[in-house]
Amino acid sequence: MIAPGFTGGMLDRADALRHDADALAAAQGDWRARLLKLVNFEPELTGDGLLGWTTLADAPDDAELVLLGLDEAKRPHFAAYTPGMRAPAARSMRLFGMLDAFAPGEAATYAAARSVLDWHSRHQFCANCGHQTAMFRAGWGRTCPNCKAEHFPRVDPVVIMIAEHDGRALLGRQPAFPPRRYSALAGFLEPGESIEEAVAREIMEEAGVRVSNVRYIASQPWPFPSSLMIACVGMAEDDALTIDTHELEDAIWVERDVVRAVLAGEDGPFLPPPPYAIAHTLLTAWAAGHGGARKVHE
Repeated sequence: MIAPGFTGGMLDRADALRHDADALAAAQGDWRARLLKLVNFEPELTGDGLLGWTTLADAPDDAELVLLGLDEAKRPHFAAYTPGMRAPAARSMRLFGMLDAFAPGEAATYAAARSVLDWHSRHQFCANCGHQTAMFRAGWGRTCPNCKAEHFPRVDPVVIMIAEHDGRALLGRQPAFPPRRYSALAGFLEPGESIEEAVAREIMEEAGVRVSNVRYIASQPWPFPSSLMIACVGMAEDDALTIDTHELEDAIWVERDVVRAVLAGEDGPFLPPPPYAIAHTLLTAWAAGHGGARKVHE
């Protein structure tokens, strides 16, 4: 199975440096240290799909450095957080255009940088007492000088799934999708809920289909702003649809051979999700016969 997009990062996250002030200072003073090039939270890519880097000398005077990790040569790699920076509300067409151009592993480094910088931009104040917080742990946390609370970047879990019935996959379409695109259903996990329960609830809410025997397939970071997509397949009890039009514009059942053909680039009744999306990975696994559900939850 092809690795999902935004995975396969090649930097050692170097957790030990986050706890060692002297080692971190040495990393920041290393003449080989690299700084990720970002413009409005978007990266620069070389013609080979590699991320653009510069020296720490190019960091703004008021920047705080976030340690992304070390490469095989032990060179430190950083991203810069500057006060007031905010991720754009919508992803640009330029960014979407480069998502397929990343060399293997490069998108994972970008995903980590974008998510943690966005987290800093939205968590300047303590959720416990409201006091201004300060960066610590090499940028992988914020601490409150007033109440001493410590805050760390969070990941929002999202289930993304297809229901299977009689050799067919259930796909849905949202109004915001490009014309003819269908994809897997998806939704956030809620407190007090397992992955399997979330899969069953979301499919029932959005399409009116009851599923069981949920199987995990793969996962993917999604840095917009900081989700973890958890791809699953569930076995449907029947194929009757009751679509929630607040969530979906349409939903269809698609035979395995049709999914295979569409993924291979042939014309069909729908356009598939892009390769960097885990929905593409999920459909590919299911089309290859690796998504048959097995019981993992009653």
